[in-house]
Amino acid sequence: MEGKSSTPNPKLLQRLQTEYDYRPDHIQNTLSLLLADNTIPFVARYRKEQTGNLDEVQIANLLDRYEYLKELEDRRETILNSIREQEKLTKELEKKINAVQTKQELEDLYLPYKPKRRTRAMIAREKGLEPLAQLVLEEQGDRNQINNWLGEFQAGLSSPLPSDEIWQGVRDICAEKVAEDAQTRARIRQLTFQQGKFVSEVKQEFKETTSKFEMYYEFSENISKIQPHRYLAIRRGEKEKILQTRVQVHEGLTESTLQEIWLTKANVDFRKELQIALSDAYDRLLAPSIETEIRQKLKQQADESSIELFSKNLRQLLMQPPGGSRVVIGLDPGFRTGTKWVVIDHTGRLHRNGVIYPVEPQRQVEASKRTLLGLIERYQAEIVVVGNGTGSREVSQFLKEFIKDLELKVRHLVVNESGASVYSASEVARKEFPDLDLTVRGAVSIARRYQDPLAELVKIDPKSIGVGQYQHDVNQKQLKQSLDRTVESCVNQVGVELNQASAALLSYVSGVTKSLAARIVSYRDENGPFRSRQDLMHVTGFGKKAFEQAAGFLRIRNAEHPLDRSAVHPERYSIVEQMAASQELLVGDLIGNQDALENIQFQEFVSEEIGRYTLNDILEELKKPGRDPRDDHQEVQFSETVQDMKDIQVGMHLQGVVTNITHFGAFVDIGVHQDGLVHISQMSSQFVRDPLEACSVGQRVEVWVLEVDNQRKRIALSMRNPDSKNLDRNSSKTLVQKKNKLAKQQSRQKQSTGMDQLTEKFRSL
Repeated sequence: MEGKSSTPNPKLLQRLQTEYDYRPDHIQNTLSLLLADNTIPFVARYRKEQTGNLDEVQIANLLDRYEYLKELEDRRETILNSIREQEKLTKELEKKINAVQTKQELEDLYLPYKPKRRTRAMIAREKGLEPLAQLVLEEQGDRNQINNWLGEFQAGLSSPLPSDEIWQGVRDICAEKVAEDAQTRARIRQLTFQQGKFVSEVKQEFKETTSKFEMYYEFSENISKIQPHRYLAIRRGEKEKILQTRVQVHEGLTESTLQEIWLTKANVDFRKELQIALSDAYDRLLAPSIETEIRQKLKQQADESSIELFSKNLRQLLMQPPGGSRVVIGLDPGFRTGTKWVVIDHTGRLHRNGVIYPVEPQRQVEASKRTLLGLIERYQAEIVVVGNGTGSREVSQFLKEFIKDLELKVRHLVVNESGASVYSASEVARKEFPDLDLTVRGAVSIARRYQDPLAELVKIDPKSIGVGQYQHDVNQKQLKQSLDRTVESCVNQVGVELNQASAALLSYVSGVTKSLAARIVSYRDENGPFRSRQDLMHVTGFGKKAFEQAAGFLRIRNAEHPLDRSAVHPERYSIVEQMAASQELLVGDLIGNQDALENIQFQEFVSEEIGRYTLNDILEELKKPGRDPRDDHQEVQFSETVQDMKDIQVGMHLQGVVTNITHFGAFVDIGVHQDGLVHISQMSSQFVRDPLEACSVGQRVEVWVLEVDNQRKRIALSMRNPDSKNLDRNSSKTLVQKKNKLAKQQSRQKQSTGMDQLTEKFRSL
């Protein structure tokens, strides 16, 4: 938004005020704040009176809509200038262009005037056939009129044109006019989207082969109903040259629609020529163009839906409860190269690192035990965490026996290490640990991820964390913007400890750029811990604007001023001081003093600038200063009897943790290196419209095994307790019934068996 006017465009502002059910002044204030380089988290948190307490999602949507309308206006002006330069801009056309409300409508109107390569219609116009085409198209010319026109036309030529050439040119001109007519395109586009089907077929050379796209070998679905994940899967299959696709519309529907628009008179001598032109217009020009537009629309819809889901997954992952500030031993399991270990203190600082060989092939069990015991005793470690990669179950089993045999109080658990390898090889990791091996850096990331998932995961590109399917298939610019917004939102919602935060974490704080974050860390390294928020003003480049945006989200645990430890913004310290004075207390004595806080007459502090929203936020913060919005940490205990997929039996009751959520269900880690799928129909005894309604990423869940396919490494799970007495009658079908239903679906669509149906339908890729 930098460099832009802080005053919203009045025309666009008026449009937004009609579209949104918000007070007009709140819309104007919100946009003015954003255009003045205020961040969304800052505006949502500290400018609630101006915005009417709009949340971050509402503010972001308002900004996105404004930017869309701004792009629309800019494009409208460009098109008007282009047509004006061609000297073809009529008052009627200008009125139509100014009236349209979407980019699609605008481009439809511009199409006849848009510069294009030389077409068949252009060639016919160069021959002088446009007047004749117009007579035919408008159904105004009878046979005598047209014959007279042809006679005069041929007489003016040095060499007469063959009749076939003339009428082919006329049809070409008519076809192009039909195909470029805005009303016609809108009707055919709507018809195609509502009545058309998207068809997918396997290419001939792959008919006898199996692939992850099998369920789309013979697939047809209404365009308006196709699910985002299905379209992205088919699109990927097409990209890999296994599938071929087409948009299919009943020929009679398009033919009758075109005739309804263009054949308005009953008795026309050259109707046949016009009918041929209409067919050509659709087959050669309209159908390919509309199909391209349909594909673009489906892609856009799939992108938007998928990106929204990815962002929700990422938020849930980032907002997982922290393990807390405690000494942690982190293990990155391995076989041949051993298990790398690190000791991380309560601040996240690395103390020591090394390697043990507790499992095959070296299997130095006793030596590994001695090493771990020495580390636990020396550093008073409270917990040992293991990454869930290769060797995780074997190392976890070793730890269980080790802790049990020695009757240690230390705990151990498995941590999702998705993205740890990406961090290990990143520039951030190299700067942080230039002398450490990649695997050791990975162990550090695993240990820190337990302490504070948010602080560690921000160091990794969000796309590398594993937030959803088809990440590389959606619009990458939109994906990055959405994921970056999500990370920024989470970081600022939680708040950041200024004296411990990495540069990566600080860079997501409102108003703090990457370069400014690096300078904050450098200043801290050179001058010691920050003692107050005001000390930030000593950092090079940290001006008043950056301080305004960032200060409220930065915490200093041992600050001189008690409010520097809280989410109260420095601009409101004076209000808190007045509140404390009204109770004859110091600010530090007011914080957490429930009796004193209840006695404050908050209405006395209301002003035009500070209203009930801000005062309520201050009150909540004073009650529980520096509160963490994340829930308490929940640990998952995987079954000790299940070490591998071969140990899983249908009907087993297991604990797991949700690792990913899709449009069709959720994937759950049950501790066997292969996530199982809980289809949306198995998430509850009640109807579930959206998987996010039933679970969240990182959530501990109880599941029951429905089916296991060891060959294909696929596990079908259910979150519905088969023994529950409260199951909905309509949804409490037996496993046999479920299988029969699947078999019928397979027969109809010629899909593969049992697990193929589940995983190919619900996972696809």
